[in-house]
Amino acid sequence: MLSMAGFGAAIALSMPVPARRAVRAVQRRSLDINVLMVIAVAGALLLGEWFEAASVVWLFGIAQWLEGWSQSRARRAIRQLLALAPATASVRRGDHEVEVPLDDVRIGDVVVVRPGGRVPVDGRVLAGYSAIDQSPVTGESWPIDKSPDDEVFAGTINGAGTLEIETTREASGSTLARVAALVEQAQAQRAPVQRWVDRFARRYTPAVVGLAVIVAVVPPFVTGTYDFATWIYRALALLVVACPCALVISTPVSIVAALTAAARAGVLVKGGAHLEQLGTVTCVALDKTGTLTSGLISVADVFAIDGESTHGVLAAAAGLEHGSEHPIGRAIVAHARAEQVAVVAGGGYRALPGLGAEAVVGATSVLVGSHRLFEERQLCSPSLHAHVEVVEARGRTPVLVGVDGAGVGVLGLVDEMRDSGRGVVAALRAVGVTHVALLTGDREAVARQIGEAVGVDEVHGHLLPEDKVAHVRALRSRVGPVAMVGDGINDAPALAAADVGIAMGVAGTDVAIETADVALLTNDLGVLARAIGIARATRRTIRVNVGLALGLKLAFVALAVGGLATLWMAVLADTGASLLVTANSLRLLRTSRA
Repeated sequence: MLSMAGFGAAIALSMPVPARRAVRAVQRRSLDINVLMVIAVAGALLLGEWFEAASVVWLFGIAQWLEGWSQSRARRAIRQLLALAPATASVRRGDHEVEVPLDDVRIGDVVVVRPGGRVPVDGRVLAGYSAIDQSPVTGESWPIDKSPDDEVFAGTINGAGTLEIETTREASGSTLARVAALVEQAQAQRAPVQRWVDRFARRYTPAVVGLAVIVAVVPPFVTGTYDFATWIYRALALLVVACPCALVISTPVSIVAALTAAARAGVLVKGGAHLEQLGTVTCVALDKTGTLTSGLISVADVFAIDGESTHGVLAAAAGLEHGSEHPIGRAIVAHARAEQVAVVAGGGYRALPGLGAEAVVGATSVLVGSHRLFEERQLCSPSLHAHVEVVEARGRTPVLVGVDGAGVGVLGLVDEMRDSGRGVVAALRAVGVTHVALLTGDREAVARQIGEAVGVDEVHGHLLPEDKVAHVRALRSRVGPVAMVGDGINDAPALAAADVGIAMGVAGTDVAIETADVALLTNDLGVLARAIGIARATRRTIRVNVGLALGLKLAFVALAVGGLATLWMAVLADTGASLLVTANSLRLLRTSRA
């Protein structure tokens, strides 16, 4: 009697929550796991099985807690990113330093970071030299040297030097905060496989209820025993064991864990759908500038023709590019100043996308751009063409300069290849990518030199933005799903045309983070292979989870119908399946360290 009272108390304390959920589900004309549990408990009580009813309620509570814990465990890992930034910052006020709450730091404030301290804000180094551990934000393994004018990010760890940093973003808008917010948004989005599992579960649950009714009603008549109590008990066990708990949580926990692991590795994936698509990629198309190369362009050669001086060529080109934010423009202006060439800012600037630009400098019309542009305008004389060939033979990119409708010179630009670029193809092949292409607007000869050094399968140079889009589509039809890797701004059309658009080295870059499907927060190309590896591991994990959940269900359904499974065993089996898929999913959190 006492034990019955104890079982009754356990049921009374534990049932209200699933009962309310079951009522809401029925009102929505939906049969979910809560409805199945309430039916099972009510049936067990009607049969006088108080221990079984209490066991069902207790074990169901454990299963629900396990599902909530697994989700929060993965989500907590990304929220810990925000805790990397200190709560206060040491701000310089005149000759003094004042410790203020991080939320009170404003753009333009000068923050002092001591050796070993965490950088509290995104900013620009004003004074000091140090090496900063950026791994919490970008995933880079080695400390990065920082000096005046270099960019730093909140949450990174200062090395041995003291730095004075001008704040460029308030705490709420830091790279760290934006990454955490975007990952949490991504975690809320459902991947296609997750939507499939949800649809399957919606059809599966009513089918199980129908099967349970058949098990409860038909066998007593067929056998002629009319032993309804035995078969109703078996039907209740079938209801419990067939609950899709493990199946339902098999996908979302995997997705959340994988998105968190990717963020830890310096990879921002914008949702489960993009993560799933990334795991199917068989072809990767790489842009050259800023991806395989550093993007830190410099002028190595200046050639003048037809009586023009090299200073005159530089003055014309630098005047046109004065104030330009394009890497080539900045390189030309910087070289002119280094050569002590007087630079007069031009006017009437007009960009020619993918080709060059034109403007009026002083009283002259200036054109700066590619060999293709000068050929289209019939400005490429034999002398100019010969100098272009010299520049290309040296492995440099030719930029032609024209004044008042005549070609007057050629600049040879150099963009060093990244150290990580040399091993990128091998790393991509190791994670299952079968084809790697180089797509660039640079000259074919320069592109081929880079392509041969890296070891890509095919090279296409001299491409306009629309040409890159056409090549991406051709690669998809010929090879399979394509990931396009670029700078997130100049390559926007090609990124949009690819199955997955990946922007590289975008820590602190608002536009790139917002436009790409996947953003690499570091310039290390090794992270690209790691991102694809995480996506493939996620697909494998989901397949294993679904197989485990369905396999265990089918086995225990047979046991339940055969009368070999009790109600508490059925709930224990369901809880065990949930525990297995949860543990398997959370293993993905460790892939960021691979």
